[in-house]
Amino acid sequence: MFQPFFENLRGAAIPVSLREYLTFLEGMKKGLVTYDIEAFYFLARAAMVKDERNIDKFDRAFAATFKGLEAIPNSAVMEAVDIPEEWLRKMAEKHMTAEEKAEIEALGGFDKLMETLKQRLE
Repeated sequence: MFQPFFENLRGAAIPVSLREYLTFLEGMKKGLVTYDIEAFYFLARAAMVKDERNIDKFDRAFAATFKGLEAIPNSAVMEAVDIPEEWLRKMAEKHMTAEEKAEIEALGGFDKLMETLKQRLE
């Protein structure tokens, strides 16, 4: 998924290794950043730039790779991440304590929580 980014970094003469790229991918897999382009940028830079002399080259390669990303409307992002509600309910049931479940009910229930989440993501 991020292979073109890696190739652009190498093409910009940034000495990024496979190990650094895998570190970046591991951070993404663990969910260190989601839906935040600035945090994504800093994770990528921290993982793949080991010398401050390469930061400008990194910025140019990053911009070239992800040009236009900020222009994608939030509605398109929400449609692309359409997480099934029943899956979320099962995960909540599995991982939440009785106190957390009671707190959700006090706030209006799972449906209200999902509506609030959707509004915040937009």
